[in-house]
Amino acid sequence: MTHDRLLQTRLSRQLGMENPVFGFCHSPVVVAAICNAGGFGVLGATRHTPEEIEHELAWIRQQVGSRPFGVNLVLPDGMPEQNDREAIENQLPLAHRTFVQGLIEKYQVPPGSGPGERSRFVRSSEVANQQLEAVLRSDANLLACGIGAPEEVIDRAKAGGKKVLALIGSPKHARAALAKPIDILVAQGYDAGAHTGTIGTFSLVPQIVDMAGDIPVLAAGGVATGRHIHAALAMGAQGVWMGTAWLTSAEFPMSDAMRGKLLRAGSDDTVISRADSGKTLRQIRSAWSEEWASRDAPTPLKMPYQDILVGDLLGAIDEHQIEPLLHMPAGQSIGYFKEVQTVAEIMANLMLGTQASMQQLQSLNS
Repeated sequence: MTHDRLLQTRLSRQLGMENPVFGFCHSPVVVAAICNAGGFGVLGATRHTPEEIEHELAWIRQQVGSRPFGVNLVLPDGMPEQNDREAIENQLPLAHRTFVQGLIEKYQVPPGSGPGERSRFVRSSEVANQQLEAVLRSDANLLACGIGAPEEVIDRAKAGGKKVLALIGSPKHARAALAKPIDILVAQGYDAGAHTGTIGTFSLVPQIVDMAGDIPVLAAGGVATGRHIHAALAMGAQGVWMGTAWLTSAEFPMSDAMRGKLLRAGSDDTVISRADSGKTLRQIRSAWSEEWASRDAPTPLKMPYQDILVGDLLGAIDEHQIEPLLHMPAGQSIGYFKEVQTVAEIMANLMLGTQASMQQLQSLNS
């Protein structure tokens, strides 16, 4: 059997993928490139308007032809019913407003030209329903649910011919997901970027594989090389879920200052903070995370109140490139990416690295 055949799994064959790599990214350009490089691109659309989602998914389909791709929405419980920013602002504590104003003055951040990405709408049932409708009208092949997968949403997506994937970070979350008609689980370890849990990838993945039975599992968190992919397959995963890998790609839109931070970062240059969204978010360490971790900082508010509290400021930081405060979600795997490469080059190196790791193991055993 060739190594190319060894890199195929039951799931990748079922979905028509060349490589067992699911690539998550907020950029539709990168998502299309992942698909065209043989992977399964997934668009992170939680911060996109329903109109943007509709346009971006149609654009991706034009770029990838019949290749499969997906879209990710975060649908947490307990969000406000209405997209009413004024109502949220009226509930923001004075101490939090004062702290944010202090950051603006300390780092001399000019006002942004408009609302930030996190504050141009309130994460609410109203917006989530509109986003979901845009996804269901599309011909995307998969809906990925982060932070909750309501059964009604799963049923509607599957009725429309879409696979449904759930991201989980603990056996408890896995049990809840497996009680629903989920098609794929992503076991996301502590190493991962953005919203992540407390259990390491190597501890988590085998447990979830054993619990899932015939439901395929993808390994996420710290996956950066072919050796990681080989290890994931050895643990019983049928593929990997990667997000941080694409941040340094040539196709990802990013300022030179932020790209430089990513290329210089080591695995120990990431930190988990609640300062962006109110939920744990692994990101590149910066003055932003340090200020919110200081003794004088207030405790970040719950989602979506923290979004509205800091969203405009975060938008202004990015717009005006306030270097000390610049940051973005990234996992501990960022330490492996030290140069700008195209998505196709990253994918090719991953596959060559997986084959080399398999050959090395075979030589050790011979």
